[in-house]
Amino acid sequence: MYELVKVGSNSYYINCPAKIGLYLDHDDEVYLVDSGSDKDAGRKVRQILEKNNWYLKVILNTHSNADHIGGNRYLQSQTDCKIYAPGIDCDFTRHPLLEPSFLYGGYPPKDLRHKFLMAQESDAEYLNAEALPGGMTILPLPGHFFDMVGYRDADDVVYLADCLSSKETLDKYQISFIYDVAAYLNTLETVKTLKATMFVPAHAEATNDIAPLAQLNIDKVHEIEEKILLLCREPLCFEHILQKLFNEYGLTMNFEQYVLVGSTVRSYLAWLKDTGKINVDFKSGLPLWAHT
Repeated sequence: MYELVKVGSNSYYINCPAKIGLYLDHDDEVYLVDSGSDKDAGRKVRQILEKNNWYLKVILNTHSNADHIGGNRYLQSQTDCKIYAPGIDCDFTRHPLLEPSFLYGGYPPKDLRHKFLMAQESDAEYLNAEALPGGMTILPLPGHFFDMVGYRDADDVVYLADCLSSKETLDKYQISFIYDVAAYLNTLETVKTLKATMFVPAHAEATNDIAPLAQLNIDKVHEIEEKILLLCREPLCFEHILQKLFNEYGLTMNFEQYVLVGSTVRSYLAWLKDTGKINVDFKSGLPLWAHT
């Protein structure tokens, strides 16, 4: 864990639970793509930099989930590096209480105010093209989170953040977190057509052919869609839909899974309502979702 893997002339990734991209510019200036889950991850990254006599210039965050920005504060305090994050995700990075608050839908209890869902705040700036090293471009990847992006560097290596999951992750967790289902599917369809020397997803193996994994993730979304539509043949409130999905997939309910899977299921319901496949009825004083 935390091995440095070279995938291009100046391109690397650090192999850890949420892969960290590393691009070397001008022989010793490093641009990181994300920073890991916490201070310990940041410390391991700093050790890699010191071992290679590299200087951390910039952290380019893909989005603001805690496992991608958790090392920001430590690395910034140690190196005085700049941090850039895209759009709304920059605000979440600067004010990380927003993430558990968004997931819970109110002020989050202590059960949700921990490093898994709430990183330490860091002094991030809004991402712009001027922040990138020469030859690197921003790749919009909305859907998983608000304004998530990936990056294509000068070696034609593409860092894909959380826009897809490995088969093993899908088999284990079944319902992966999605904020905007329509945008997520559009992103996957785009990713499926991309060509690159190497793709580095955060939660799957690096590969030079991303299309099969993109299709697997697309198929999983439609599988969950069909399960929700089947459940909604009879009017059901949200909590009962969630309960039945947990039972259907053999998932274990706890506070974290309640908000992560629950938020995702709400996003599916919004998508299905917007596409006219389900309706919601408030007449009983309880929102009931039903197949049209």
